[in-house]
Amino acid sequence: MADGSTGSWDHTVDLLVVGSGAGGMTAAIVAHDRGAQTLLIEKTSQYGGSSAMSGGSLWIPNNHLMLGAEVNDTRADALAYLELATGGRVPRAKLEAYVDAAPEMLRYLTAKTHLRCQALPHYCDYYPTLQGSKPGARSIEAETFDGRLLGEDVLRLREPAIQTQIMGRVSMTAAEARILLVRSRGWIGLTLRLMLRYALDIPWRFRSKRDRALTMGNALVGRLRFSLMDRGIPLWLETPARELVVEDGRVVGVVAEREGRPIRIRARRGVVLAAGGFEGSQEMREKYLPHPTRAEWSSANPHNTGDALKMGLAVGAATDFLDDAWWGPTTCVPGESRARMLVIEKGLPGSILVNQAGERFVNEAAPYIDVVRAMYEKNAPGAGSVPAYLVFDSRFRRSYPFGPFLQSSQQPDRLISSYIRNGYLRKSETLAGLAAQLGIDAGGLEATVRKMNGYAQTGVDLDFHRGENLFDRYYGDKEVRPNPCLAPLATPPFYGIEAYAGDLGTKGGLRTDARARVLRESGEAIPGLYAIGNCSAALMGPTYAGAGATLGPAMTFGYLTARDAIPD
Repeated sequence: MADGSTGSWDHTVDLLVVGSGAGGMTAAIVAHDRGAQTLLIEKTSQYGGSSAMSGGSLWIPNNHLMLGAEVNDTRADALAYLELATGGRVPRAKLEAYVDAAPEMLRYLTAKTHLRCQALPHYCDYYPTLQGSKPGARSIEAETFDGRLLGEDVLRLREPAIQTQIMGRVSMTAAEARILLVRSRGWIGLTLRLMLRYALDIPWRFRSKRDRALTMGNALVGRLRFSLMDRGIPLWLETPARELVVEDGRVVGVVAEREGRPIRIRARRGVVLAAGGFEGSQEMREKYLPHPTRAEWSSANPHNTGDALKMGLAVGAATDFLDDAWWGPTTCVPGESRARMLVIEKGLPGSILVNQAGERFVNEAAPYIDVVRAMYEKNAPGAGSVPAYLVFDSRFRRSYPFGPFLQSSQQPDRLISSYIRNGYLRKSETLAGLAAQLGIDAGGLEATVRKMNGYAQTGVDLDFHRGENLFDRYYGDKEVRPNPCLAPLATPPFYGIEAYAGDLGTKGGLRTDARARVLRESGEAIPGLYAIGNCSAALMGPTYAGAGATLGPAMTFGYLTARDAIPD
């Protein structure tokens, strides 16, 4: 913390935003539109953060797109669902602020910026049995965006996560991904169209492998970035914030670093911390998160190292949920810089997730946050589940993409033999042989598979009820009956990988109120300081309401921040 009563200022703005994800961009745009001089600073050479790497969905209850999707929603339903899902651990005032402001934020950005979204009418809330849940359309995604409109700036947009692209190169929307991954009608033609679109971007293909048809998180951030450019709002890259400047108890600016030297930036109306969580810091993970934990298990932005959290703590901020994260099982593919989250593979019919004893311990098709919670809760000597082991047979391998592989009908084992030789993918003609390679109990695995094969015949998982609710079945294979999430593991060879307790980012951070103001332990707001996104304590508390429950609140509270800091 620096003292604002001494020293001069190198630059002055009304609102300073630290971080360049979707939430920070929203705050800057809305503040600018309200007459404020705004500035975003980003510590890396690329903008967009984890927002750009994400699936890009927004969970927005009662949004205006739901009408076209023929899904009815109300304020009362949304609040009922959130209160049940969060278990009373989030103040009602914050939930009400979100439910009221989220649809307003979406309408504003749709009317005033380049943001265009489409509803995902069949992507249901993650807990469809709770009162107030909806079968779809609360989750929305940005429409595909032509990255050519960004000019050279498209190369400074953080790359999408490799798992969100076909063969790590070709962009697809969330709606298209579902068609491709569960082989819905028309998936072959869709694949060909997307590949052709990519190939025909000439002469760009001779310059870069990046797809300029931006989708998912890249589409969301690309559209917001284009809106910043329209307004002439500056974005300074390679400008890390180092400490907050306080004067008479109020945060009045930031000491940052630019071009190798300290720079003092004054913020007349406030500083917005929007710089992500601490998932990239092994030291902070070990201090706060359950053990074992590794930064390389995360699929989020590796540059999120808790900078904003540390700055907030230095000025007396309170915190919440530091022991929690946006969990999801991941796989670490040799040669790839970030882990891939197993969002879909874990619930497709014909795969199981087992512990060291070879036993299942969770409904594999459950929300990914709950799968990792179970991994930690059930992690016991002799039956360790961190890591766990995802096992499948050749029918599964032939039918579905998995991690870095296309299905074997398109990419046979001889074309991925290096992954088998280096031990990433284990393969054996017998379950006992596979168990030996994975280091798990062979008898336990064989017994589990026998039981699971029986469940596949009846369609009823007596242990964990896989495939019994709407969310489980979203990524199921409707061609598999009687349960689209259950199929026997009966056709050798058998395959397996290690699955780690990964995440999309941490969810613990600075405690804030319904206006995104950072609070002290006393409940008093720290004047001039706001926090949004993953550097703030998650609005969702210990839960994950639906696809986009990270970005929806980040953008909504970015919107509320601007309105509070720059009043009418």
